[in-house]
Amino acid sequence: MPIRLAHRDDLTNLQQIERAAGEAFRTIGMPEVADDEPFSIEELLAYQGRTWVYERDGEAVAYLLIDLVDSLFHIEQVTVHPRAARQGIGRALIEHVYAQAPQQKLTLTTFEQVPWNAPYYRRLNFETFASPGPELQQVRRREAEHGLDRWPRLCMIRTH
Repeated sequence: MPIRLAHRDDLTNLQQIERAAGEAFRTIGMPEVADDEPFSIEELLAYQGRTWVYERDGEAVAYLLIDLVDSLFHIEQVTVHPRAARQGIGRALIEHVYAQAPQQKLTLTTFEQVPWNAPYYRRLNFETFASPGPELQQVRRREAEHGLDRWPRLCMIRTH
């Protein structure tokens, strides 16, 4: 199976995937998002056991990070390298993690109007989450402090 837990040897590649995928934000007038640095190696190490990669030809081409927020799996990050985009890889990672999610629920926060964000997640059975718990509200506050609220954002949940 091409999905596996990430190894320490993957981490530099995950940063490269993030940088490459971030460039798409530049094309839609969000250069600040494109310029945002990926997680450091130390930050990625903190996700050990909670980072899945999609591997092709012996190399990770996408990854997904999970946090536990309000006792639910929360997608902190899902990123696909542009050369592997639009091939169902992000969906495969999300389905893989959803199958393991407590209570068969999965949350995330995302940009409302970016085509490969909220509209994409809606196609994957995520819905706007109008009543996020206290920890997810804290996630949103941190995102706002980081400047992400410059563009409309929302919380989403998948329950089926």
